[in-house]
Amino acid sequence: MEAQMPWRVSGVMSERLRFVERYKAGESMSELCREFGISRKSGYKFVERFERWGEAGLLDSSRRPRHIGTRTPEALVEQIVALRAKHPTWGPRKLRRVLVQAAPDVRWPCRSTFAAILQRKQLSRAPRRRRTIRLYGKPLVRVHACNEVWCIDYKGQFKLGNGRYCYPLTVTDEYSRYILVCEGFESISGADVERSLLVAFEKYGLPRRMRSDNGSPFASSRSTFGWTRFTPWLAQLGIEHERIEPAHPEQNGRHERMHRTLKAETTRPAEPKLFAQQVRFDAFRDTFNTKRPHEALGDATPASVYEPSPRRLPKTIPALRYPLHDLEVRVLQGGKVKPPRMPAFNLSASLEGQVVGLRELAASRWLVTFATHDLGIYDGQARSFEPTECQSSDASTKKERKKPTRD
Repeated sequence: MEAQMPWRVSGVMSERLRFVERYKAGESMSELCREFGISRKSGYKFVERFERWGEAGLLDSSRRPRHIGTRTPEALVEQIVALRAKHPTWGPRKLRRVLVQAAPDVRWPCRSTFAAILQRKQLSRAPRRRRTIRLYGKPLVRVHACNEVWCIDYKGQFKLGNGRYCYPLTVTDEYSRYILVCEGFESISGADVERSLLVAFEKYGLPRRMRSDNGSPFASSRSTFGWTRFTPWLAQLGIEHERIEPAHPEQNGRHERMHRTLKAETTRPAEPKLFAQQVRFDAFRDTFNTKRPHEALGDATPASVYEPSPRRLPKTIPALRYPLHDLEVRVLQGGKVKPPRMPAFNLSASLEGQVVGLRELAASRWLVTFATHDLGIYDGQARSFEPTECQSSDASTKKERKKPTRD
């Protein structure tokens, strides 16, 4: 005997009506329930509901509870809405605090219920979910010598005497605390960052790594890998870009501590114009580097510890080459990659104009690499690109791989 499914999907009402009619005609409840695949309890329930309400009783009844013991009384809801109307910018916490102070004997709902009431009455919007930035690379390295890591950041902007904002860009050597760059700008700009770094590279040489936070222009939540043009630009010079975790400034604590001193000694009060403010920055940098003893350095000055890097800035930025990859493809406008005789796919706009390497792993599956970063897998048949966490390639752990050469 074939197993019966509970009520056929098509025509549930007609099936229930046929069940009741056959029962009214004298057929056995047990046999009918077995045939229709339902329990005897359900069978008697539909018979009873049909006798009380007719065919309407065979409809599915609402599962909504008749009474909600924790529902906020409508009178309290009206008071919450009225106070919100008087103060449209107040959030649930402030509204609740004022109402509790005004009527402490009333049992007011919790803050989250206040927020739910405001959303239900369309008096507020749910907070927009922030896009997280994809982390990549290895954990932050511990430095043991100069120029292993340079730290870069924009100190918080402040107003000059003329009302304009100043955005100080700072770069320090992580090991010696030596301030390499301290320059004020009128805005945050990736081009200004590159120009300042090129001057520093020319004077002090190239570091192994550059450490930054996840703010502009060093990172972007809209990019596939959290990259901006800053990361590929560094990679062309053989500098690895490492980023601290979002909302963890303590991972760049030495640099942040320098910012605290910079703010105290150069911005209270600020100068009337940017040129005069830069003079103060230069004086602070000289004092910090050459005169101010540092406890972590055994009371030595950063200038007495720091030594320029032996890695010099090349006259021209070398092009990346991938000798162990099958293909080398230049990234087109908007981050599109068009391998020969294969469909195009989107990579990242931050790599526009750069050269990536493609290495075939299996049929129609290609490893996409930029510099020392394995970006992901391109599936030619599915025409899809699956990004990875952009782990840095390491010749010591991947013996079959070598770093790309530079012309």
